Amino acid sequence: MFKIAGTLNYLIVVFLNAFTDLGHKIIIQNTIFKVYDGDLLIVLTTIVNALILLPFILLFSPSGFLADRFSKKSIMQYSAAFAVVITLVITYAYYHGLFLLAFSMTFLLALQSALYGPAKYGYIKELFGVKFITSANGAVQAVTTVAILSGIIFYTILFEGRYTPDLSDKHAVLQAIAPLGWLLVLSSVLEWFLASKLPNTMHGASKRTFHLKRYIKGAYLLKNMRTLKRKQEVYEAIIGLGIFWSISQVVLAIFGEYAKSHLGVTNTIFVQGVMALAGIGIVVGSILAARYSKYFINMGLVSIGAFGVALLVFFIPFVDSMYVMAVMFMAFGIFAGFLMVPLNAQIQFLSPRVHLGTVIAGSNFIQNIFMFFFLVLTTLFAYFGMHSEYLFFMMGFLGLILLWMLFRRYDVDTFWAIMEIFGRTRHIYHYVGLENVPKEGGVLLLGNHVSWLDWILVQLPLKRKINFMIDKEIYHWWGFHAFFKKGETIPLSQKASKDALKIAYERLHEGKIVGIFPEGKISKSAELGKFYRGYEIIPKDYEGVIVPFFIDGMFGSAFSKYKPKNKKSFFKRRVVTVYYGKPIAKETNAQELQEIVQDLKMRKGRQ
Repeated sequence: MFKIAGTLNYLIVVFLNAFTDLGHKIIIQNTIFKVYDGDLLIVLTTIVNALILLPFILLFSPSGFLADRFSKKSIMQYSAAFAVVITLVITYAYYHGLFLLAFSMTFLLALQSALYGPAKYGYIKELFGVKFITSANGAVQAVTTVAILSGIIFYTILFEGRYTPDLSDKHAVLQAIAPLGWLLVLSSVLEWFLASKLPNTMHGASKRTFHLKRYIKGAYLLKNMRTLKRKQEVYEAIIGLGIFWSISQVVLAIFGEYAKSHLGVTNTIFVQGVMALAGIGIVVGSILAARYSKYFINMGLVSIGAFGVALLVFFIPFVDSMYVMAVMFMAFGIFAGFLMVPLNAQIQFLSPRVHLGTVIAGSNFIQNIFMFFFLVLTTLFAYFGMHSEYLFFMMGFLGLILLWMLFRRYDVDTFWAIMEIFGRTRHIYHYVGLENVPKEGGVLLLGNHVSWLDWILVQLPLKRKINFMIDKEIYHWWGFHAFFKKGETIPLSQKASKDALKIAYERLHEGKIVGIFPEGKISKSAELGKFYRGYEIIPKDYEGVIVPFFIDGMFGSAFSKYKPKNKKSFFKRRVVTVYYGKPIAKETNAQELQEIVQDLKMRKGRQ
């Protein structure tokens, strides 16, 4: 991915954009934190967050239009130039102690980001293509989070360094930290310069026109909402992100007051530092999400992420230690990365290029509607004296709703994601010949059987789900039957083998992948066992092929039937390689197939 021209430049631009926006927000929030207490502190913090959200709601249609009509590189360049002007005004407000002006500039800075956002994220698909779309989203999320994290730490430390307890009011506080404004200006200028050097990825000019009357009347809003709903999975992903960001916004908005009133913490470095650890977690979670999505977008991670987010938010009110809270916020970030990266990648992947800017702007619009609504609720609850603990419980319950929504769609993917995470704790996987597995059409996947995990190993790199043929007794195992049934496995018994083969034929005829271990059982030796002819009975009048495979590295493992005397260290991960052979005719008999798989086995010795 990093060999693509413009990659590093783009990531630096993404970093500076988030770093600058966050810098001013932190300065304003820390000023409020020092001057106000109690419910008023929550209300003002919520208003700051609302000012950041409103532009994304108001500029849904214009920002989407601009991203689809013009070069995304040009939009980023001119938006960065606008940020230079805004940061100069902010610096002026700092030096003259004009709190209301500085406060209102939060809105303008967010306005710039609202215009910037659809172009910034739409540029990912244009620059990196489908092949690297998940890795690029992971990198962008990680870089953005590092920018937020470093911005929180950097500006909070500088803020505390210039703040003294004798400062009487918010105006005096701003004047004391005024030199920090020049850092915002410098970041904006550098961002503008680098954005101007990005490659133009626009393939063809659009002739769309924007009519202000239609925008004011809401015609564009209705049209763009219909565009978002064309693909239900895209729309649900947007709603899922909206719920997640609502939870995050409320948690961040009330945590400062909770730490101050319940934990007795008044130093902004500690408060912001704990929340910043969520940023470190997001970086780790984003990298892991990209790693687990090496071969395709791993949507099973989103349910795992939603589960972790809901659980951690529920437990925050039961913790009275800032050290434990720090660990929890970091874990929150990891689960957040699991949730955000695949959902964003899926939205971009499923959206047509011609409407990509509109879809991303719509995603921003809906997410910010959610966040704005919940921040208004937070403000009202705080105004009427509701304790922050109850707000945490409410957000935990909302997390459970998110979990239910995502698991309902991605239940099978979730199972496989859990299996992959479990497997990678003990193994290092390599896959050779993945290009030999057809993207569509019936595929009879046949190979050796050396462990209880073989069915997992063969499936992990394939987006298409394999319909495995398994022993009927195992199929009915308590606790696993529902997963086996949902995963469309095919129960096989000696008394009803014809029924199983008939089902296999129907699945192949439908263009699915059917997996069979022709040895019929787990091998107890390193040599290939006899390949039985059962699969030959399957009728051949379907459009498809046989793809042979060989699993190497699992023989002698804890999950095989052969237990070596000299066991490997428990802490040393086992290297497992799966070889997928070239497609062969579905008429290939068992003896010929065994010779082909034997040749795959010999291939490892030649590499």
